[in-house]
Amino acid sequence: MNNALLQFAAEVPEVGTGTEAGLFGALGIDVRTLLLQIIAFGVLVWFLGKYVYPPLTRAIDSREEKIAESVAAASEAEARAEKSQKETEKLLKQARVEADEILARSHAEAASQVSEAEEKAKARAEQIVKDAHIQLQADVAKARLALKKDTAELVAMATERIIHEKVDSKKDVELVERALSGKHA
Repeated sequence: MNNALLQFAAEVPEVGTGTEAGLFGALGIDVRTLLLQIIAFGVLVWFLGKYVYPPLTRAIDSREEKIAESVAAASEAEARAEKSQKETEKLLKQARVEADEILARSHAEAASQVSEAEEKAKARAEQIVKDAHIQLQADVAKARLALKKDTAELVAMATERIIHEKVDSKKDVELVERALSGKHA
């Protein structure tokens, strides 16, 4: 094919020789050169259509498919992210509710333990007061007994000094009791 083109180009007269005729000649267009350019353009279009454009269109189609897949994957990922966000918010709300319940239970338990401790402390304080009252009554009874004994001894001593003789224990007890009751012989 190259030989045919070279031979055709050799037969084309040079521009400006005056052999061009008609309208093309008046415009300065060589018909043979124009035909050669049309044929070269056709060959170029054929060559590009046969060897260049198919791989290019395949590459473009492949790229478009990848872009479409990427867009689909991105929208799917966005949908999953939105779903995860909603799920996370739901879990957070649930966790807050559970935390509030736990906090309320702990406050109730703490209040219960405080009231139990107060009741135990009150009962213990009442028991201590009761025990102290019993002990005080016992101490008062002991003190009265000791005072009665001391009084009896003092009365016996006073009687001995008044009557100037030792009175036996029976007489002594009798005199003491009479003195304490306020009766005179």
